[in-house]
Amino acid sequence: MDTAQARAIARAFLPQTRLGNRRNYFYTRGKLASDPLYPGVLDALRGDLHPLLDLGCGLGLLAHTLRGDNQQQPYHGVDIDPGKLESATRASRRAGLHGVAFTAHDLAAGLPEHRGSVALLDVLHYLPAQAQRQLLAGVMAMLPAGGRLVIRTPLADRSARDRTTRLTDLLAHLVGWMGPQPRHYPRAAELREQLHGAGLSTGLAPLYGNTPFNNWLIVAQRR
Repeated sequence: MDTAQARAIARAFLPQTRLGNRRNYFYTRGKLASDPLYPGVLDALRGDLHPLLDLGCGLGLLAHTLRGDNQQQPYHGVDIDPGKLESATRASRRAGLHGVAFTAHDLAAGLPEHRGSVALLDVLHYLPAQAQRQLLAGVMAMLPAGGRLVIRTPLADRSARDRTTRLTDLLAHLVGWMGPQPRHYPRAAELREQLHGAGLSTGLAPLYGNTPFNNWLIVAQRR
């Protein structure tokens, strides 16, 4: 995303006072300007009018980028972190985003009610293998005909990018930047097997851009 767009979205995360904490502002600005995640996800969702559930939404940046791309599907973001949800709600109101809602939800307790498309961005690898399969089974059951499941996740393929991703994730956890530690990096074959087995058409494409990380975009659709 170009610098001007990233800066415009980040302004919604500025503190209410001059001396307030600007961490979310700088994080948002840097994330949007350097990570190819959101342009890739916007392309994957373009033309899909189903309500969208964003699992593990964090600060709700997907909602801002969707509206900036003139995608108007109803958006519901859920996350377990109340601080991030408070910031997400405040920033969405400041930016005047319509049709956007955020809710606290612990995925360990089950999935929220939803019928439509689903975004699962940078979530899967924090779950053990069996929990990943259970989560995917649950979200696939939410998809109506034409509904899309959009996933961004690092994949296990023993490449140099794979090793760099694992080392970076471990260091980020050890220094406290990331709370949870990754549990299982899925292989492309295991994801294809489960998605195809549920009758979804599936495409996988690298989404690492200029970063050294082994991130991939998986787009699955109910026929």
